[in-house]
Amino acid sequence: MKLQQLKYVREIARRGLSISAASNAMHTSQPGVSNQVQLLEDELGLQIFERHGKRLTGLTPFGQLVIKMADRVLLDVENIRQLAADSKNDQLGTLSIGTTHTQARYALPKAIKAFSQHYPKVHLNMVQGTPTEIAEMAATGRVDIAIATEGLTQFDALVILPCYEWNRSLVVPPGHPLLSEKKLTLKAIADYPLLTYAMGVTGRAQQDQAFIEQGLTPNVVFTATDADVIKTYVELELGIGIIASMAFDAAKDAPLQSLDVSHLFKPSTTYMGIRRGSYLRGFSYAFIEHLAPHLTQKLVEKAII
Repeated sequence: MKLQQLKYVREIARRGLSISAASNAMHTSQPGVSNQVQLLEDELGLQIFERHGKRLTGLTPFGQLVIKMADRVLLDVENIRQLAADSKNDQLGTLSIGTTHTQARYALPKAIKAFSQHYPKVHLNMVQGTPTEIAEMAATGRVDIAIATEGLTQFDALVILPCYEWNRSLVVPPGHPLLSEKKLTLKAIADYPLLTYAMGVTGRAQQDQAFIEQGLTPNVVFTATDADVIKTYVELELGIGIIASMAFDAAKDAPLQSLDVSHLFKPSTTYMGIRRGSYLRGFSYAFIEHLAPHLTQKLVEKAII
């Protein structure tokens, strides 16, 4: 039995039983993967995959257990590699962060700048995607840390830790009638075409719930995953925009104007997802503390064991 064989069967399971997709993901040939899987099954004397002809149709009960055990074995192998790398040089390596556009653009720069000053030889690899995409990356070990407001709880393989809270602002063109309102209400906002985040992104579900609780249905005419895109179309007077407050800069975003609406919405929390049982390099803990000082190394280590 070889570690590479275990990697192949695990990747096939992750890729919806597609040998082609697994071989592409692992940058090898499809016949080579098929051959190694067959050799492993022959050695074990049992089938890992159910088949219909040459097509894989499912995991056998035995195969389901093999995948779980293979995942633990391969995680421990990677942990040993990370431990060795830390022991040789704790100032050198790669930190992979999966996050959304909003977090990458507005929440992370300060922490990343401070981290880079302390660890100039650590390569930062930032991968952007939807909350579900980056959570899946963290759960399968393709990134070290996932940072998002939504989507992380879908994966049992992740430990979820709160980073910080944030709220929203209403962005309007200059001279908009809402600028003269003494106290904004959800009803007043619902009277205008609304531009905001797409479903499943940047606290959208919690935002919608506030309208629902007051029996209101906002006229959402445009959605995007990117606050900068939303602001662009507000400037074109397609409507008014609700975005994360951290995504508005009065100087850079002029002539648009921002109105605080934190009294209308419950604050949202941005979370960090880390794979259970994983070994984090020392510099990873340093980055986490730059981003969320309350998440000390001792606290995080205890959570992910």
